[in-house]
Amino acid sequence: MSSPGTDRPAIAADAPEFVRLGRTLLQSTEIGLAIIDAESRVPLLINRRLEEWLGDTDFDAAMASVPGLDWASLGATMGEGETRQAELELKVKRRAAAIALRVSGQTFGGRRFLVVEANNVSKLKELEYMMESYAKMLERNERELRREKERAERLLLNIMPRRVFEEIKAIGVSTPQRFDECSVLMLDFVGFTEMSVAQDPSALIAELNDLFTAFDRIVEQFGCERIKTIGDAYMAVSGVPDPAADHAANIARSALRMVRYLERRNQGQSSQWRCRIGINSGPVIGSIVGAQKFLYDIFGPGVNLAARLEAHSGPMEITLCETMVPLLQSEFLLEEREEAELRGFGKRRLYRLRGETSGPR
Repeated sequence: MSSPGTDRPAIAADAPEFVRLGRTLLQSTEIGLAIIDAESRVPLLINRRLEEWLGDTDFDAAMASVPGLDWASLGATMGEGETRQAELELKVKRRAAAIALRVSGQTFGGRRFLVVEANNVSKLKELEYMMESYAKMLERNERELRREKERAERLLLNIMPRRVFEEIKAIGVSTPQRFDECSVLMLDFVGFTEMSVAQDPSALIAELNDLFTAFDRIVEQFGCERIKTIGDAYMAVSGVPDPAADHAANIARSALRMVRYLERRNQGQSSQWRCRIGINSGPVIGSIVGAQKFLYDIFGPGVNLAARLEAHSGPMEITLCETMVPLLQSEFLLEEREEAELRGFGKRRLYRLRGETSGPR
Protein backbone atom coordinates (compact mmCIF):
# COMPACT_ATOMS: atom_id res chain seq x y z
CA MET A 1 0.00 0.00 0.00
CA SER A 2 1.26 3.45 -0.91
CA SER A 3 0.87 6.77 0.83
CA PRO A 4 -1.57 9.14 -0.92
CA GLY A 5 0.18 11.30 -3.51
CA THR A 6 3.44 9.27 -3.44
CA ASP A 7 4.90 6.27 -5.23
CA ARG A 8 6.77 5.05 -2.14
CA PRO A 9 5.30 2.30 0.05
CA ALA A 10 3.95 3.50 3.41
CA ILE A 11 5.86 2.34 6.50
CA ALA A 12 4.19 2.31 9.88
CA ALA A 13 5.96 4.58 12.33
CA ASP A 14 6.00 1.87 14.98
CA ALA A 15 7.29 -0.92 12.73
CA PRO A 16 10.02 -2.70 14.77
CA GLU A 17 12.15 -3.25 11.67
CA PHE A 18 12.14 0.49 10.88
CA VAL A 19 13.10 1.44 14.45
CA ARG A 20 15.92 -1.10 14.52
CA LEU A 21 17.19 0.11 11.14
CA GLY A 22 17.12 3.72 12.29
CA ARG A 23 19.02 2.95 15.49
CA THR A 24 21.57 0.88 13.56
CA LEU A 25 22.18 3.73 11.13
CA LEU A 26 22.55 6.26 13.95
CA GLN A 27 25.01 4.03 15.79
CA SER A 28 27.10 3.17 12.74
CA THR A 29 27.61 6.68 11.36
CA GLU A 30 31.04 8.24 11.71
CA ILE A 31 29.67 11.49 13.06
CA GLY A 32 28.52 11.92 16.64
CA LEU A 33 24.74 12.20 17.07
CA ALA A 34 22.47 12.94 19.99
CA ILE A 35 18.71 13.49 20.22
CA ILE A 36 17.72 15.53 23.26
CA ASP A 37 14.31 16.29 24.70
CA ALA A 38 14.03 20.08 24.38
CA GLU A 39 12.01 20.52 27.57
CA SER A 40 14.04 18.40 30.00
CA ARG A 41 17.36 18.32 28.08
CA VAL A 42 17.40 14.56 28.76
CA PRO A 43 19.31 12.62 26.05
CA LEU A 44 16.99 10.22 24.26
CA LEU A 45 19.82 8.86 22.15
CA ILE A 46 23.58 9.31 22.06
CA ASN A 47 25.33 7.20 19.44
CA ARG A 48 28.52 5.25 20.05
CA ARG A 49 30.77 7.72 18.22
CA LEU A 50 29.72 10.61 20.44
CA GLU A 51 29.94 8.44 23.57
CA GLU A 52 33.48 7.48 22.52
CA TRP A 53 34.46 11.15 22.22
CA LEU A 54 32.80 12.10 25.50
CA GLY A 55 34.41 9.30 27.48
CA ASP A 56 33.73 9.94 31.18
CA THR A 57 32.45 13.46 30.53
CA ASP A 58 28.74 13.97 31.18
CA PHE A 59 26.96 15.07 28.01
CA ASP A 60 24.92 17.84 29.68
CA ALA A 61 28.00 19.19 31.49
CA ALA A 62 30.01 19.08 28.27
CA MET A 63 27.35 21.01 26.36
CA ALA A 64 27.03 23.54 29.19
CA SER A 65 30.76 24.27 28.88
CA VAL A 66 30.59 25.19 25.18
CA PRO A 67 31.39 28.93 24.79
CA GLY A 68 28.53 30.99 23.38
CA LEU A 69 26.00 28.13 23.16
CA ASP A 70 23.86 28.89 26.29
CA TRP A 71 22.85 25.24 26.58
CA ALA A 72 20.66 25.77 29.67
CA SER A 73 18.10 27.91 27.82
CA LEU A 74 18.58 26.55 24.32
CA GLY A 75 15.68 24.09 24.50
CA ALA A 76 13.22 26.80 25.48
CA THR A 77 14.37 29.37 22.94
CA MET A 78 15.19 27.31 19.86
CA GLY A 79 12.41 26.96 17.32
CA GLU A 80 11.74 24.50 14.51
CA GLY A 81 14.50 24.54 11.88
CA GLU A 82 16.77 26.91 13.80
CA THR A 83 20.44 25.95 14.12
CA ARG A 84 23.40 26.92 16.28
CA GLN A 85 27.03 26.15 15.61
CA ALA A 86 29.81 25.97 18.18
CA GLU A 87 32.99 24.13 19.04
CA LEU A 88 33.74 21.83 21.97
CA GLU A 89 37.18 20.88 23.28
CA LEU A 90 37.43 17.26 24.50
CA LYS A 91 40.13 14.76 25.41
CA VAL A 92 39.93 11.84 22.98
CA LYS A 93 42.40 9.06 23.72
CA ARG A 94 44.44 11.48 25.86
CA ARG A 95 44.72 13.95 23.02
CA ALA A 96 42.95 17.27 22.76
CA ALA A 97 40.26 17.11 20.13
CA ALA A 98 38.23 19.87 18.50
CA ILE A 99 34.59 18.81 18.08
CA ALA A 100 32.45 20.95 15.76
CA LEU A 101 28.82 21.03 16.93
CA ARG A 102 25.65 21.75 14.99
CA VAL A 103 22.49 21.93 17.11
CA SER A 104 19.13 22.12 15.35
CA GLY A 105 15.55 22.35 16.63
CA GLN A 106 13.13 19.67 15.41
CA THR A 107 9.49 18.73 16.13
CA PHE A 108 8.10 15.18 15.97
CA GLY A 109 4.58 14.23 16.93
CA GLY A 110 4.04 17.52 18.77
CA ARG A 111 7.23 17.15 20.84
CA ARG A 112 10.29 19.37 20.43
CA PHE A 113 13.75 17.94 20.25
CA LEU A 114 17.31 19.17 19.90
CA VAL A 115 19.40 17.24 17.39
CA VAL A 116 23.12 17.52 18.04
CA GLU A 117 25.54 16.65 15.22
CA ALA A 118 29.22 16.43 16.20
CA ASN A 119 32.27 16.15 13.92
CA ASN A 120 35.84 15.63 15.05
CA VAL A 121 37.63 18.38 13.12
CA SER A 122 40.99 17.96 14.88
CA LYS A 123 42.76 16.76 11.73
CA LEU A 124 41.18 19.58 9.76
CA LYS A 125 42.34 22.06 12.41
CA GLU A 126 45.82 20.56 12.32
CA LEU A 127 45.83 20.85 8.55
CA GLU A 128 44.64 24.45 8.73
CA TYR A 129 47.33 25.20 11.32
CA MET A 130 49.99 23.54 9.16
CA MET A 131 48.82 25.48 6.11
CA GLU A 132 48.77 28.72 8.09
CA SER A 133 52.25 27.99 9.47
CA TYR A 134 53.48 27.13 6.01
CA ALA A 135 51.97 30.31 4.59
CA LYS A 136 53.62 32.35 7.35
CA MET A 137 56.92 30.59 6.71
CA LEU A 138 56.65 31.35 2.98
CA GLU A 139 55.76 34.96 3.75
CA ARG A 140 58.71 35.23 6.15
CA ASN A 141 61.05 33.65 3.61
CA GLU A 142 59.73 35.98 0.93
CA ARG A 143 60.38 39.00 3.17
CA GLU A 144 63.90 37.76 3.93
CA LEU A 145 64.58 37.14 0.23
CA ARG A 146 63.23 40.60 -0.58
CA ARG A 147 65.46 42.15 2.08
CA GLU A 148 68.49 40.21 0.80
CA LYS A 149 67.67 41.27 -2.75
CA GLU A 150 67.38 44.91 -1.72
CA ARG A 151 70.62 44.64 0.25
CA ALA A 152 72.40 43.06 -2.73
CA GLU A 153 71.04 45.77 -5.01
CA ARG A 154 72.26 48.50 -2.64
CA LEU A 155 75.71 46.90 -2.54
CA LEU A 156 75.84 46.63 -6.32
CA LEU A 157 74.72 50.24 -6.74
CA ASN A 158 77.65 51.22 -4.52
CA ILE A 159 80.11 49.79 -7.04
CA MET A 160 78.39 50.55 -10.34
CA PRO A 161 76.04 53.11 -11.91
CA ARG A 162 72.32 52.31 -11.88
CA ARG A 163 72.13 52.09 -15.67
CA VAL A 164 74.86 49.40 -15.70
CA PHE A 165 73.13 47.58 -12.84
CA GLU A 166 69.81 47.59 -14.73
CA GLU A 167 71.58 46.23 -17.83
CA ILE A 168 73.12 43.36 -15.83
CA LYS A 169 69.79 42.60 -14.16
CA ALA A 170 67.99 42.55 -17.52
CA ILE A 171 70.43 40.56 -19.70
CA GLY A 172 73.08 39.26 -17.27
CA VAL A 173 76.04 41.13 -18.78
CA SER A 174 77.25 44.68 -19.33
CA THR A 175 78.90 45.66 -22.60
CA PRO A 176 82.05 47.84 -22.42
CA GLN A 177 81.36 51.30 -23.85
CA ARG A 178 83.45 54.19 -25.09
CA PHE A 179 82.47 57.67 -23.87
CA ASP A 180 84.00 60.62 -25.70
CA GLU A 181 82.04 63.40 -23.97
CA CYS A 182 82.78 63.05 -20.26
CA SER A 183 84.88 64.57 -17.47
CA VAL A 184 86.87 62.87 -14.71
CA LEU A 185 87.82 64.00 -11.19
CA MET A 186 90.80 62.51 -9.30
CA LEU A 187 91.36 63.42 -5.64
CA ASP A 188 93.73 62.34 -2.92
CA PHE A 189 94.79 63.74 0.46
CA VAL A 190 98.04 65.49 1.28
CA GLY A 191 100.15 63.69 3.90
CA PHE A 192 97.75 60.77 4.29
CA THR A 193 100.61 58.25 4.75
CA GLU A 194 101.99 60.21 7.71
CA MET A 195 98.48 60.60 9.18
CA SER A 196 97.85 56.86 8.92
CA VAL A 197 100.98 56.13 10.96
CA ALA A 198 100.44 58.81 13.60
CA GLN A 199 96.68 58.47 14.27
CA ASP A 200 94.54 55.77 15.77
CA PRO A 201 93.51 53.52 12.82
CA SER A 202 89.84 53.31 13.82
CA ALA A 203 89.50 57.07 14.23
CA LEU A 204 91.34 57.72 10.96
CA ILE A 205 89.14 55.35 8.95
CA ALA A 206 86.00 56.79 10.58
CA GLU A 207 87.05 60.29 9.47
CA LEU A 208 87.91 59.08 5.97
CA ASN A 209 84.53 57.39 5.74
CA ASP A 210 82.81 60.66 6.74
CA LEU A 211 84.74 62.56 4.07
CA PHE A 212 83.96 60.10 1.31
CA THR A 213 80.29 60.04 2.32
CA ALA A 214 80.20 63.84 2.03
CA PHE A 215 81.93 63.65 -1.37
CA ASP A 216 79.31 61.12 -2.54
CA ARG A 217 76.55 63.57 -1.67
CA ILE A 218 78.35 66.38 -3.51
CA VAL A 219 78.88 64.45 -6.75
CA GLU A 220 75.30 63.16 -6.64
CA GLN A 221 74.06 66.75 -6.26
CA PHE A 222 75.73 67.67 -9.56
CA GLY A 223 74.72 64.56 -11.50
CA CYS A 224 78.13 62.89 -11.29
CA GLU A 225 78.94 59.30 -10.43
CA ARG A 226 81.50 58.12 -7.90
CA ILE A 227 83.47 55.34 -9.60
CA LYS A 228 85.70 54.09 -6.81
CA THR A 229 87.95 54.85 -3.87
CA ILE A 230 91.47 53.42 -3.51
CA GLY A 231 92.97 54.11 -0.10
CA ASP A 232 92.72 57.89 0.25
CA ALA A 233 92.05 58.41 -3.50
CA TYR A 234 88.59 59.28 -4.81
CA MET A 235 87.47 59.11 -8.46
CA ALA A 236 84.26 60.53 -9.91
CA VAL A 237 82.97 61.06 -13.45
CA SER A 238 80.27 63.02 -15.27
CA GLY A 239 78.80 61.82 -18.56
CA VAL A 240 79.27 58.12 -17.79
CA PRO A 241 77.23 56.03 -18.35
CA ASP A 242 74.47 58.59 -18.92
CA PRO A 243 75.39 61.41 -21.32
CA ALA A 244 75.55 64.93 -19.84
CA ALA A 245 75.95 68.01 -22.04
CA ASP A 246 77.41 70.00 -19.11
CA HIS A 247 79.74 67.24 -17.88
CA ALA A 248 82.74 69.58 -17.54
CA ALA A 249 80.79 72.12 -15.46
CA ASN A 250 79.34 69.33 -13.29
CA ILE A 251 82.77 67.95 -12.45
CA ALA A 252 84.22 71.44 -11.85
CA ARG A 253 81.43 72.38 -9.43
CA SER A 254 81.87 69.07 -7.61
CA ALA A 255 85.60 69.77 -7.19
CA LEU A 256 84.97 73.31 -5.86
CA ARG A 257 82.39 72.03 -3.33
CA MET A 258 84.80 69.36 -2.10
CA VAL A 259 87.51 71.95 -1.39
CA ARG A 260 84.97 74.26 0.26
CA TYR A 261 83.65 71.38 2.41
CA LEU A 262 87.17 70.56 3.65
CA GLU A 263 87.90 74.23 4.42
CA ARG A 264 84.78 74.47 6.58
CA ARG A 265 85.45 71.12 8.23
CA ASN A 266 89.04 72.02 9.12
CA GLN A 267 87.95 75.08 11.09
CA GLY A 268 88.41 74.28 14.77
CA GLN A 269 89.48 70.67 14.08
CA SER A 270 92.74 69.19 15.31
CA SER A 271 93.08 66.95 12.23
CA GLN A 272 93.48 68.97 9.06
CA TRP A 273 92.43 67.27 5.84
CA ARG A 274 93.82 68.85 2.68
CA CYS A 275 93.29 67.49 -0.80
CA ARG A 276 94.76 67.69 -4.28
CA ILE A 277 92.36 67.49 -7.24
CA GLY A 278 92.89 67.01 -10.97
CA ILE A 279 90.01 67.31 -13.44
CA ASN A 280 90.01 66.53 -17.13
CA SER A 281 87.65 66.06 -20.06
CA GLY A 282 88.49 63.28 -22.47
CA PRO A 283 87.54 59.86 -23.83
CA VAL A 284 87.22 56.90 -21.48
CA ILE A 285 86.01 53.29 -21.65
CA GLY A 286 83.55 52.10 -18.99
CA SER A 287 83.20 48.42 -18.18
CA ILE A 288 82.58 45.82 -15.49
CA VAL A 289 85.88 44.33 -14.34
CA GLY A 290 86.23 40.92 -12.69
CA ALA A 291 84.15 37.74 -12.67
CA GLN A 292 83.42 37.07 -8.98
CA LYS A 293 84.65 40.17 -7.18
CA PHE A 294 83.67 42.66 -9.84
CA LEU A 295 83.31 46.41 -10.02
CA TYR A 296 82.58 49.07 -12.59
CA ASP A 297 85.67 51.02 -13.66
CA ILE A 298 86.74 53.52 -16.32
CA PHE A 299 89.96 53.50 -18.33
CA GLY A 300 91.62 55.56 -21.01
CA PRO A 301 93.44 58.83 -21.63
CA GLY A 302 90.74 60.90 -19.92
CA VAL A 303 91.41 59.08 -16.64
CA ASN A 304 95.19 59.02 -17.00
CA LEU A 305 95.44 62.76 -17.68
CA ALA A 306 93.22 63.57 -14.67
CA ALA A 307 95.62 61.50 -12.51
CA ARG A 308 98.67 63.37 -13.88
CA LEU A 309 96.99 66.72 -13.22
CA GLU A 310 96.12 65.72 -9.64
CA ALA A 311 99.80 64.96 -9.03
CA HIS A 312 100.70 68.52 -10.18
CA SER A 313 98.17 70.16 -7.81
CA GLY A 314 99.18 71.85 -4.60
CA PRO A 315 97.26 71.39 -1.31
CA MET A 316 93.60 72.43 -1.70
CA GLU A 317 94.13 73.18 -5.40
CA ILE A 318 92.18 72.02 -8.46
CA THR A 319 94.30 71.63 -11.61
CA LEU A 320 93.26 71.24 -15.24
CA CYS A 321 94.99 71.70 -18.61
CA GLU A 322 94.31 73.76 -21.75
CA THR A 323 92.01 71.16 -23.36
CA MET A 324 89.35 71.83 -20.71
CA VAL A 325 89.58 75.64 -20.79
CA PRO A 326 87.05 76.17 -23.65
CA LEU A 327 84.48 74.11 -21.72
CA LEU A 328 84.79 76.12 -18.50
CA GLN A 329 86.01 79.65 -19.23
CA SER A 330 82.54 81.19 -19.63
CA GLU A 331 81.33 80.09 -16.19
CA PHE A 332 84.45 79.62 -14.07
CA LEU A 333 87.48 81.58 -12.87
CA LEU A 334 90.66 80.03 -14.26
CA GLU A 335 94.20 81.01 -13.35
CA GLU A 336 96.91 80.20 -15.83
CA ARG A 337 99.92 78.36 -14.46
CA GLU A 338 103.19 77.09 -15.84
CA GLU A 339 103.70 74.61 -18.63
CA ALA A 340 104.53 71.11 -17.33
CA GLU A 341 105.74 67.82 -18.73
CA LEU A 342 103.05 65.19 -18.09
CA ARG A 343 104.11 61.58 -18.46
CA GLY A 344 102.49 60.06 -21.52
CA PHE A 345 101.03 63.41 -22.67
CA GLY A 346 104.04 65.64 -23.25
CA LYS A 347 104.05 69.34 -22.36
CA ARG A 348 100.71 70.82 -21.31
CA ARG A 349 99.71 74.27 -20.12
CA LEU A 350 98.25 73.98 -16.61
CA TYR A 351 95.41 76.02 -15.10
CA ARG A 352 94.06 76.39 -11.59
CA LEU A 353 90.29 76.39 -11.02
CA ARG A 354 89.53 79.22 -8.59
CA GLY A 355 85.74 79.44 -8.53
CA GLU A 356 82.62 80.30 -10.51
CA THR A 357 82.08 83.62 -12.25
CA SER A 358 78.55 83.87 -10.82
CA GLY A 359 79.52 82.64 -7.35
CA PRO A 360 78.46 79.39 -5.67
CA ARG A 361 75.05 78.02 -6.54
